Amino acid sequence: MVARVNASKSLRNALHYNEHKVKQSAAVLIHSRNFAKDTHKLGITDKLGTLQNLAARNERTKVNSVHISLNFDPSEKIDDSTLQKIADSYLQKIGFGDQPYLVYRHKDASHPHIHIVTTNIRRNGKRIPLHNIGKNQSEKARKQIEKDFNLVRADSKQRQQVDEVKPVNAEKIVYGKYDGPGTKRAIAKVLDAVLPKYKYTSLPELNAVLRPYNIAADPGSKDSRIYKAGGLYYRALNNYGQKVGVPIPASHIYNKPTLKNLEKRFQQNQIDRRPHMQRVRNAIDYIIATKGKMTIPELQTHLKKERIALVVRQNADGIIYGLTYVDHKTHTVFNGSDLGKAYSANQVQNRIQQIPSAHPDSLHLKPKSSISPKPEPTPADAVKGAIESVFEVEKETSPQAEFDERKRKKRKRLFH
Repeated sequence: MVARVNASKSLRNALHYNEHKVKQSAAVLIHSRNFAKDTHKLGITDKLGTLQNLAARNERTKVNSVHISLNFDPSEKIDDSTLQKIADSYLQKIGFGDQPYLVYRHKDASHPHIHIVTTNIRRNGKRIPLHNIGKNQSEKARKQIEKDFNLVRADSKQRQQVDEVKPVNAEKIVYGKYDGPGTKRAIAKVLDAVLPKYKYTSLPELNAVLRPYNIAADPGSKDSRIYKAGGLYYRALNNYGQKVGVPIPASHIYNKPTLKNLEKRFQQNQIDRRPHMQRVRNAIDYIIATKGKMTIPELQTHLKKERIALVVRQNADGIIYGLTYVDHKTHTVFNGSDLGKAYSANQVQNRIQQIPSAHPDSLHLKPKSSISPKPEPTPADAVKGAIESVFEVEKETSPQAEFDERKRKKRKRLFH
């Protein structure tokens, strides 16, 4: 089971999203708790009114809408009664058992899943803290529920990727015409899966994740009205990366993935991704050290086996000017330069072609001594380990070593 917790400022939007699915026969309300009426008697006024009245008891808290999705493995056949029990158990475990909530079963995906709409404002006006609820309470609840209901574990190797979404089919979009809600829904579905899951710190990094889904976040050109206004469009792309169809404003998409909201994610993601930088560095270093000379496509193939996608940015002349690494295991995104100079586009190309790095002093000056200069270490030399290098440094720089060297030279002069 995979659980996602999304908090926002609009109960109306969260409820409308699910009720709209019901009207399209893509969802059904299967359960509710702590409302004045039974589930089948609830009207839209009852649902929204109850939640909004509760939220109004704390005017200082702006984020008062909680929208949860519980996703199950495609192989699982779960009836409504069991889904109701799972929803009750989950909400009880994360501290929402006494809140009014609505449970919708959605039927528009290849895997069973439910959506839950509730509020984090209690009847006494106090709010339920949401900070890290996904990592803490939700994660503990998920693991226990998987055991209690004998569900396929989210971290099981046999579990299929339930949140895998299909790329937008650009061939179905008529260029220059808006093709209705189909494209908007497809883009929204991808964004709903990607935005909260991956740790990106800029639009180029986000686009590196979105590209396989044939989507791009487009702020417009620097002279455009949308760019000056700080706006953002989402565009469908064809297989060549070209924009097709009419752009969709971010403000028109549920969850409002606007540039302003994304920038808030950028700041937090900058912190959250740091612990995972070394994994990407290690993978690159190991591949280059053990595989020898290779091309960029070959490096991409090797990294893919480590669940790291290498996105290459090049100009119209085919010159590579940037590399972005998307780690699908830790869901982190890094520009090469963020990992360090050795992982930038220029340095990686030199390393995989086994071209030694040129030092400025060696470009035009010949060595004064007849002794050949020490060759640059290869990536394989670097992988031999930190312990060996520490002893080597100590040997070369310790006072005892310097004293022994002076003594050796003095004796040499005496005997010649």
